[in-house]
Amino acid sequence: MHLLAAALYAGLAGHLWRTRWRGPALDHPGGGLALGERGLLLVALLAHGASLRMAIFDGETMRFGFAIAISVMLWLAIALYWIESFYARMDGLQVLGLPTAAVAALLPAVFPDGHALSNAGSGAFRLHFLMAMLAYSLFTLAALHALLMAVAERKLHQGRISPFLAALPPLLTMEALLFRLIHVAFVLLTLTLVSGVFFSETLFGKALSFNHKTIFAILSWLIFAALLTGRHLRGWRGRLALRWTLAGFVALLLAYVGSRFVLEVILGR
Repeated sequence: MHLLAAALYAGLAGHLWRTRWRGPALDHPGGGLALGERGLLLVALLAHGASLRMAIFDGETMRFGFAIAISVMLWLAIALYWIESFYARMDGLQVLGLPTAAVAALLPAVFPDGHALSNAGSGAFRLHFLMAMLAYSLFTLAALHALLMAVAERKLHQGRISPFLAALPPLLTMEALLFRLIHVAFVLLTLTLVSGVFFSETLFGKALSFNHKTIFAILSWLIFAALLTGRHLRGWRGRLALRWTLAGFVALLLAYVGSRFVLEVILGR
């Protein structure tokens, strides 16, 4: 399934490159994804989702690691952009995301030694894990989205617009999408932290420990809470909002994936 999903993503990316990004096609922007292209992308998403399910769940056992985290994040990114493409042109984001998703779909096969999660048989733990994974993935997407917006804004002010940037949605549309991502991710992160703090014994079989993961997760929550408060009360936007988004993401990154990458890949634990 990993190989099938990667081949579908790569094949569709190649098709879009030939039909949208070469020669005369650059002077005549298309009208978004055609029906067949949209259907092929949906098949790729289903194959990728099935491969992730097999990588994470093995009977009563759950396995997780940095490769699965990255793969889930890209799967969510493409799924989100597939949905958003019904309402706005997302050509530039899809051309950027599809080749990256093809690589991400293969990562769990290349790095299969994720660590087994304890209490995986508990339905409450699985729900907690799912909320945490979705929150992290959506915040990662928000950070990547913010970086892309920053580049687009700078090039726009410099008057140098490449074909790729010209194919992106308007900055206001991208900003609206950014805050939709942050709102949903913030709700999920809140539920994750509440469940972890008040039901630690049930979820993990031990009392809550204030280690670096917990501290950085709470710090990230505070940063995003401040960002959303500033957005609603003072209309924060533009570079200020992008800086807060990236700061919150860095704190969340330090909470988990950074340490797992060091342990699994560099130290081989």
